[in-house]
Order: sequence, then C-alpha cells, then structure tokens
Amino acid sequence: MSAQPGSELISLKQVGAESLWKGMWRLLEGRRLAYVGSMLGLGIAALGRSSVYLLLGFFIDDVLSSPDFAAQVPLVALGFIGLAVVQGFFTYLSGTLAGRTGEVVAERLRNYLYDHIQRLSFNFHDRTKTGELIQKVTSDVDAVRRFIAQEATQFGRIVTLFLANFAALFLLDGELAWLSVICVPITILMSIWFFKRISDAYEDFQNQDGVLSAVLQENLSGVRVVKAFARQEYEQNKFEKENYEKYERGRKLLIWHSTFWPLSDIITGAQMLFGYYIGAQMTISGQLSTGDYLSYITLLVWLIWPIRNLGRVIVEMSRGLVSFERVSRIIREEREPLEDGQASLPERLKGELVFENVSFEYEPNMPVLKDISFHVQPGQTVALLGSTGSGKTSLVSLLPRFYDYTSGRILLDGVELKDYPRRYLREQIGIVLQEPFLFSRTIRENLRYSVGREVDNADIEAAAADAAVHDVVLGFPKGYETIVGEKGVTLSGGQKQRITLARTLLKKPSLLILDDSTSAVDTETEASIRAALKRQLGGRTTFIIAHRIQSVMSADLILVFDKGRLVQQGTHAQLLEQDGIYREVFNIQTMIEHEVEREVASANQGQ
Repeated sequence: MSAQPGSELISLKQVGAESLWKGMWRLLEGRRLAYVGSMLGLGIAALGRSSVYLLLGFFIDDVLSSPDFAAQVPLVALGFIGLAVVQGFFTYLSGTLAGRTGEVVAERLRNYLYDHIQRLSFNFHDRTKTGELIQKVTSDVDAVRRFIAQEATQFGRIVTLFLANFAALFLLDGELAWLSVICVPITILMSIWFFKRISDAYEDFQNQDGVLSAVLQENLSGVRVVKAFARQEYEQNKFEKENYEKYERGRKLLIWHSTFWPLSDIITGAQMLFGYYIGAQMTISGQLSTGDYLSYITLLVWLIWPIRNLGRVIVEMSRGLVSFERVSRIIREEREPLEDGQASLPERLKGELVFENVSFEYEPNMPVLKDISFHVQPGQTVALLGSTGSGKTSLVSLLPRFYDYTSGRILLDGVELKDYPRRYLREQIGIVLQEPFLFSRTIRENLRYSVGREVDNADIEAAAADAAVHDVVLGFPKGYETIVGEKGVTLSGGQKQRITLARTLLKKPSLLILDDSTSAVDTETEASIRAALKRQLGGRTTFIIAHRIQSVMSADLILVFDKGRLVQQGTHAQLLEQDGIYREVFNIQTMIEHEVEREVASANQGQ
C-alpha cells in the first residue's frame, strides 16, 4: 500500500512551484538513489559494449598472429562472455530500476492529483471541464511515467554510450575520433530547433485531446437526454468536428516528426560514410591496423547511433515535459483552505443568521447577489422563492463557504461567517443539492456516505422513512443492498431526490439546506416528507428553495428574489397582503390548481 497522498503534500506541491527540471527532480524524491543507480548501470553497460570492440581489435591484431594462439583463445572467449554478462546484467538492472521508479512516481502523482483535485475550490471546477481533468490524470501522468522510465534514461544511456565510445575511439586515434563527431553539433542544434516546435504541436494535440474527452464524457453522461430528443446525429456531428480537429493537430505533429527523421538520418548517415572512408584510407596507408579498423567501424556505429537517437530522444522528451507542465499547472492551483477560520467552535451551531448588505459575484463586475439583508432566528424555517437564475442557490452556497461573498457580511451565531473554518461549517451544515447525485454503490453505502462511519441500520432506515423512501427501498429485490447505477441512473428522479434527502437527514446537521429537493416527487409524497421534516427540524434552522407556494407557506420567513435582489420578505400571510411577485405567483398557482380540480371532477362525472 502506498503512502497517503497527504503525506507527500508539501513535496509534490513544490513540484508545481519550482522550475521544470527542479520540479522533475523533486518528483523523484525517495527514488533518486535508485534512479542514479539506473544511470550508472547504463554507463557500465556502455563501457562493457565498447570494451567488446576493443577486445575484438586486440584479438585480430595480437592473438591471431601469436604463437600462443591456442592458449589465448579461451581467455579471449572468456573475456567476450564476461563482457556480455556485464553488459546484460547492468542493462537489466538499469531498466528495472528506471521502470520501477517510473511506476512509483506515476502512482504517487496520480494519488496526489486525485486528492488535490478534490480539494480545489468550486471556482476551479466551475471553469475546468471534467474530461480535461480526467485526461491529465491519466494520459499526461502516463506520459510523465514514460519520460522517467524511458526517455530520461535513454538520454543518460546515449550520453554514456557516446562518451565511452568516443573515449575508445580516442585511444585508437585522436584525430580520427574528432573527425567522427563532426555531425554532433549539427544534430544537437537541429534537435533543439525541432524540440520547441514539436513541444508546441504536442501541447496543442493534448489540449484538443482534453476537449474531445470532455465531449465524450458529457455525451455519455447525458446519453438518455440525447436519446429522448433523438439528437444522435447532432451529437455525432459535434464529436466528428472535435475529432477532426484532433486529427489535424495530430497530423501537424506527425509532419514535424516525419521531417525530423529523414534529416537526422541523412546527417548521421553521411557522418558514417565519411568515417568509413577516412578509416579505410588510414588503414591502407598503414596508420591503422586491420584489427583497429574493424574496432573502429563497430565503435563508429555505436558512436553515431547514440547521436541519431539523441535527436529522437530530445524530440520525444518534449512529450513528457509538456505533459509534466500540464500536470504542474493543476498542482500550482491553490487548495481550498478547510481550516482557515479563527472562531472558537461550539459543538453545535444554534443557527442564528444575519445578512448585512451581502453581495456576491462569480466573475468580476457580474454580480449575482446585490445588497441582501435579512435576519433569521435560531430554529426558523426560511423559504427562498424566485425565478430561475434569481440567486437562490448562490445565496445558500455562501453558508458552507463554497464561495465567499464579495462585500457586506454574514453573521452566524454572532460570528463573521469567514471566521469559521470551512471544514467545521460543512460538518455542521447538511445540503440536499438541486441535482441529486448518487455513487454507483449500494443504497446503504450512499446513505452512509454523509457521516463517513458505520451507522446502525435502524438510524439508516429511520432517515429513509423520514424522506418517504424506506418502503420504496424495501420493494427492491435486494433492499438496501441494491446497487444503483452510475449517478443513480437506475432510480427515478423522485427516488434519487428522496435518497439524497435521507442521506442528509442521517447526518443530523445543525443547519439544513434543501435546494428544490422535492421537485421530482408527487404532491402527496411531498406532503408526507414535509410532515416528517417538521418533526425532525425542531430547533434546526432550515433553508428551503422551492417553486411551489404550497411548499413554503408554513415557513417562518419567506424571501422572494428577483434578478439577484431580495424584493420581498415576510410570512405567507404578510406577503399576501403586499403587491408583488409572491402574490402574483400564489394567484397563478391557485388558479391552476382549481382548474385541475375542476377537470378531474368533470372527468370523474363523465365516467
């Protein structure tokens, strides 16, 4: 079992804060010795390979013409075998150490990112698509793993091979050695030039891959809506458009690669032909022996091969470094502080709330709440009414500090809301969200999720009964052990709402927020839920967002919103005496209900 993500928080946070290479080095923390060992292993393997060719030259020049030929052959054979063993063993050791380091780093990075993303602010998630995050946690982290396990070690292997073989060539003939590396600066400069362009092209490709992942994720999540409106062709066209854009960016990336390889092959191939020619001329003139020439042409191959592959690795490294930079951008995002308050924390909140000229905006100069002021006594039920987009959900989102208000102040039990730690507020406040979400687990596990510990079955069933869903659950073949589909897709909208309501009631919060939590249930079930809540909510401050007047009539305080402003407040009776939105909505809904009743009565008489 790997360490918990939090234990490496400081280290990995610095990964994002530091420069690219420093961040990469810090990422290897705990595996640096093994990783350096893999590099040394590559160096020893490279020396073993170069020694084979020097031994070959010695065998041809000295052993074949020696009078002790028969006695020396077994020793030379043992030398070849020993060098092969050294080369094979250290190549294996290097690959194992590098591969294991890559896997460990990838695991740590994925664990940290998963933990980190969950702790980022709502603002971050508002502006970031889910598909892009999934792509960075999977594809980009895997690219970083390949970089560490393959490209970086290959770079070390290439450098050690080049140095070892150049040193061996220098032992044969210094002038020939320098003539054999004319192509090196040319190849390196060309690789660096391509590196920048391929890096940009790869980042464009990865960005588009994230867009495509987001389109796919959104489509699969909403597949029932697509089918309901027969919009398969529209969705297909949208996907094909983004997929074609990915193809275009991939084609551009491939063109850069395809241009690099021929140029690299031409330069290194010309160097080899030039080296063979110069070496042959020196052998003919007697400057080199036959054995030295054979050693030279094999050493030249292993001198030029690393240079050609150095260009390849430099280009391939761009992928890993681009992916690492993309991951680092997420790591650099500040976590939402959960323990940032200064107030002394009572065991339970009383629930007195005072809003004083509170304004809030998601984006600068785009206010969604403007100068909101009202006072809630402990234990009161507060109903929020207003058209879609009037600011109701935004207001209740301020209470658990999902967002912080931009001006004014909110007092909770006489203390500035921002002085309470976010963790404490969220432990004390229960929320039933406007869009119910269930995990693909059993109903019992979903209900227990709000408390994060073992709960008696009696408490679970009592909460379900209060939410009018206990009998429904017992009607399933496996009862509370029934596994709901992804996002609760196997349940109806009303069943999901009631289960999420039961999940919140099980938490027994000090302050309860019901964000249109009964919109998908029938009137009779809603009445049953309201009656149960009335029993449960004694002494607990409750905010209810609803569109049905019938759902809010009994509230102690009704707040009416319009375009981000609080336009009316009071009890049901008080608001009916005022001209305004509340009375208009009440009259319209009452008229509709009477018409429905008359139609039902007329239909019953006709039967």
